[in-house]
Amino acid sequence: MPVPTFHPKAYLITRRNVTRGLRARTKILELIEKKSVQTGRIAKETGLSYRSVGYHIKVLRKEKIMEPTSGRRPLTWRLTSLGQQRLA
Repeated sequence: MPVPTFHPKAYLITRRNVTRGLRARTKILELIEKKSVQTGRIAKETGLSYRSVGYHIKVLRKEKIMEPTSGRRPLTWRLTSLGQQRLA
Protein backbone atom coordinates (compact mmCIF):
# COMPACT_ATOMS: atom_id res chain seq x y z
CA MET A 1 0.00 0.00 0.00
CA PRO A 2 1.60 3.33 -1.05
CA VAL A 3 2.32 5.92 1.62
CA PRO A 4 0.60 9.24 0.84
CA THR A 5 2.87 12.25 0.40
CA PHE A 6 1.78 15.61 1.70
CA HIS A 7 3.01 19.12 1.13
CA PRO A 8 5.76 19.96 3.68
CA LYS A 9 3.91 23.10 4.82
CA ALA A 10 0.66 21.19 5.37
CA TYR A 11 1.94 19.91 8.72
CA LEU A 12 0.84 22.15 11.57
CA ILE A 13 2.64 22.92 14.81
CA THR A 14 -0.39 23.87 16.92
CA ARG A 15 -2.89 21.27 15.69
CA ARG A 16 -3.15 17.55 15.27
CA ASN A 17 -2.15 16.47 11.78
CA VAL A 18 -4.78 14.01 10.58
CA THR A 19 -4.69 12.60 7.06
CA ARG A 20 -7.88 14.34 5.93
CA GLY A 21 -6.60 17.76 6.99
CA LEU A 22 -3.17 17.14 5.50
CA ARG A 23 -4.77 16.17 2.21
CA ALA A 24 -6.92 19.34 2.14
CA ARG A 25 -4.06 21.66 3.12
CA THR A 26 -1.81 20.05 0.51
CA LYS A 27 -4.35 20.84 -2.22
CA ILE A 28 -4.68 24.43 -1.00
CA LEU A 29 -0.94 25.03 -0.69
CA GLU A 30 -0.14 23.56 -4.09
CA LEU A 31 -2.62 25.96 -5.67
CA ILE A 32 -1.40 28.97 -3.67
CA GLU A 33 2.22 28.28 -4.65
CA LYS A 34 1.31 28.77 -8.30
CA LYS A 35 -0.65 32.02 -7.89
CA SER A 36 -2.53 34.21 -5.42
CA VAL A 37 -6.21 33.26 -5.43
CA GLN A 38 -9.46 34.00 -3.63
CA THR A 39 -11.15 31.57 -1.26
CA GLY A 40 -13.97 30.79 -3.69
CA ARG A 41 -11.52 30.00 -6.47
CA ILE A 42 -9.53 27.72 -4.12
CA ALA A 43 -12.70 25.82 -3.28
CA LYS A 44 -13.65 25.48 -6.93
CA GLU A 45 -10.23 24.36 -8.16
CA THR A 46 -9.49 21.93 -5.31
CA GLY A 47 -12.95 20.40 -5.07
CA LEU A 48 -13.16 21.22 -1.35
CA SER A 49 -16.15 22.96 0.21
CA TYR A 50 -15.93 26.72 0.76
CA ARG A 51 -16.32 26.16 4.48
CA SER A 52 -13.49 23.63 4.59
CA VAL A 53 -11.18 25.94 2.65
CA GLY A 54 -12.05 28.80 5.02
CA TYR A 55 -11.19 26.66 8.04
CA HIS A 56 -7.84 25.56 6.64
CA ILE A 57 -6.96 29.09 5.57
CA LYS A 58 -7.70 30.26 9.11
CA VAL A 59 -5.39 27.61 10.54
CA LEU A 60 -2.64 28.27 7.99
CA ARG A 61 -2.93 32.01 8.62
CA LYS A 62 -2.63 31.44 12.37
CA GLU A 63 0.61 29.53 11.76
CA LYS A 64 1.82 32.41 9.53
CA ILE A 65 2.01 30.28 6.40
CA MET A 66 -0.57 32.27 4.41
CA GLU A 67 -1.68 35.91 4.38
CA PRO A 68 -4.12 38.07 2.44
CA THR A 69 -2.60 40.24 -0.28
CA SER A 70 -4.70 43.23 0.86
CA GLY A 71 -7.17 44.03 3.62
CA ARG A 72 -10.09 44.50 1.21
CA ARG A 73 -12.67 41.87 0.41
CA PRO A 74 -12.74 39.55 -1.42
CA LEU A 75 -9.46 38.45 0.10
CA THR A 76 -6.80 37.03 -2.18
CA TRP A 77 -4.38 34.66 -0.48
CA ARG A 78 -0.62 34.12 -0.88
CA LEU A 79 2.20 32.40 0.97
CA THR A 80 4.13 34.40 3.54
CA SER A 81 7.91 34.57 3.53
CA LEU A 82 7.84 32.08 6.44
CA GLY A 83 5.58 29.81 4.42
CA GLN A 84 8.01 29.97 1.52
CA GLN A 85 11.00 29.27 3.78
CA ARG A 86 9.42 26.18 5.26
CA LEU A 87 9.49 24.59 1.84
CA ALA A 88 13.29 24.50 1.85
